[in-house]
Amino acid sequence: MVGSYLDKRVRRLVGRAIWEYRLIEEGDRVLVGLSGGKDSLVLLKVLAERLKVVPVDYELKAVTVDLGFGGLDLERLREFVEGLGCEWVLKTTEIGPRVHRPDNLEVPCFLCSRMRRKVLFQTAAELGCNKLALGHTKDDLIVTFFMNVLYSGEISTMVPRQELFGGRITIIRPLALVDEEKVEAFARQHRLPVMDEGCPTRGRTKRAEVKALLERLYKMDRRVKGNIFHALGNVKREYLLDGRGVSP
Repeated sequence: MVGSYLDKRVRRLVGRAIWEYRLIEEGDRVLVGLSGGKDSLVLLKVLAERLKVVPVDYELKAVTVDLGFGGLDLERLREFVEGLGCEWVLKTTEIGPRVHRPDNLEVPCFLCSRMRRKVLFQTAAELGCNKLALGHTKDDLIVTFFMNVLYSGEISTMVPRQELFGGRITIIRPLALVDEEKVEAFARQHRLPVMDEGCPTRGRTKRAEVKALLERLYKMDRRVKGNIFHALGNVKREYLLDGRGVSP
């Protein structure tokens, strides 16, 4: 019973995000960034199975950008994607080792994300896809907000729908309303082939620190997380500074 409720809840939240933010529309060609982590696996499964029951016709493909760490079981990923009836594209790179070289003066995570995103955009263009679906959850939106406030000095976060390159490619985040813990439970319930790329800096970043801080707050008061997420769309601009006189 619990498993059935969880399954329906995740799918309904994805459907709600798609409807409210117009994430997938008739005739879309959607490319899912499949890293092998729980979020992207759940995203692809839900979108592929949803395609069979909704009256909206769209194409669905998946791309895995192998960063070169050697932690991915590519054959299992292939079987997973093809089992859902989707086309799978593999892009082999050396992004991981490159950004972790001693002579790299940039933050590895920032550079890796930028380079991987470039490959995703190029692949979407090659395949004629107008939507790029990423597996960011509600938790990712909240953490990004605090990262931007604390380390970039700005109030912003990820958004469920973001048009780029004059509208030629739109990033969509269908898991934007789903808690990470629900995604993790869904992945366990369906025994998805979750794998770790093998990044040496995983769990030792500023993002991980902010996430750990927030999790402590959530344990202190169960209302905190929902209130933060609600606040992201409940901005009272008249009670914010306008930027004049604020030191850089």
